[in-house]
Amino acid sequence: MKSFEGKVVLVTGASAGIGESAVVLLSEAGAQVFGLTRRRDALEAAKLKHPKVRWLLADVAEPEQVKAAMKSIIDQVGRLDVLVNNAAVFEIGPLAGSSEQMIRSLFEINVFGLVYMTQAALPALIASKGSIINLGSAAGHKPVPGASIYGATKAAVESFTRSWALELAPHGVRVNAVCPGPTETSVFSKLPVPADMIPAVKAQFVQQVPLGRMATSDEVARWIVHLADPSVTWMTAEILAIDGGMSLT
Repeated sequence: MKSFEGKVVLVTGASAGIGESAVVLLSEAGAQVFGLTRRRDALEAAKLKHPKVRWLLADVAEPEQVKAAMKSIIDQVGRLDVLVNNAAVFEIGPLAGSSEQMIRSLFEINVFGLVYMTQAALPALIASKGSIINLGSAAGHKPVPGASIYGATKAAVESFTRSWALELAPHGVRVNAVCPGPTETSVFSKLPVPADMIPAVKAQFVQQVPLGRMATSDEVARWIVHLADPSVTWMTAEILAIDGGMSLT
């Protein structure tokens, strides 16, 4: 029997990168997986690529869309066992060069959206004595000059994880976080820098990693699966650094 047989999992930001790897691995482990994405084109592409996943369209920064997506899950399958709060945006820039739009976008998705999604999922997770996996970052617990706004949003994720773990423990709900270092995903191609500068940006990150390379999304996602596994019943409030040693530099 697969370890997630009979379990229902929701992964936000699921159409690419770590989220996409997570839905694949969780499906292989036997879970009924719902994938959430905020773009219609990404949704349609994901349906074709991963037909076993049930795909939902919602922006986590929009509370009503989040509530509707959660209602759809309960209407379809009647339960939720694991919430993977993966949806996030990655933007970097010095304090002086951080626009109002950039600051708002980072906090609305990385912080507010994570709260809205967790609030919407909470009744179902309490009913199932489920598990929450938050996606943090090495930037959430080490100084990141030139990316302080992004780092602050991920520090919030770590704070949520610890506080919610204590708050929800009486309900039997576990809350943990996976905090990756630099990971080879499409986020780098979306940075507001010329394409020919992206290799140099990546190289700057790799210089901070003792293992000397970036992670693959699968290397990070397998730890999401481990923490969410129904057999992992005695771990909560864990902030798990999957960063090649970057937290130590």
